[in-house]
Amino acid sequence: MLWQLTQMLWVGGLWLLHIGLLPVLRRIGLAPLLIDEIAGMLDALMVAFAAVCVVFQALVLVQAEGLGCLWRDIRGQLLLVALNACAMYFAVRFGWPEAVRWQVFSFLVLGFSGLVLVLQPVPGLSGRVREAHP
Repeated sequence: MLWQLTQMLWVGGLWLLHIGLLPVLRRIGLAPLLIDEIAGMLDALMVAFAAVCVVFQALVLVQAEGLGCLWRDIRGQLLLVALNACAMYFAVRFGWPEAVRWQVFSFLVLGFSGLVLVLQPVPGLSGRVREAHP
């Protein structure tokens, strides 16, 4: 259950920010510079939050499946891709701030790896049906 909650928070938050919040701010007529400033601040906060959630999910995966699953399992590989996308986002943001396209690219890699991760089974329940305990 912690896996699904954490996943919903970071993947849903990333997509809600760019599909829900920012278009609404543009629609209500805020100044474009203000929207860009809000987007930049919220992007950084969401990527940092996603990094924390990805680390937490990796710990849950390792506890359920073992340490080797980070490299052999698709869920572990997707978590590593997401964590690297977070690191790349902040490396570009602080090391090369005028390269906005690389920030957007790493944000998209993070978002799409989260979407693919949503389609994967929950650790500990993969391949078997959960039995009801009275």
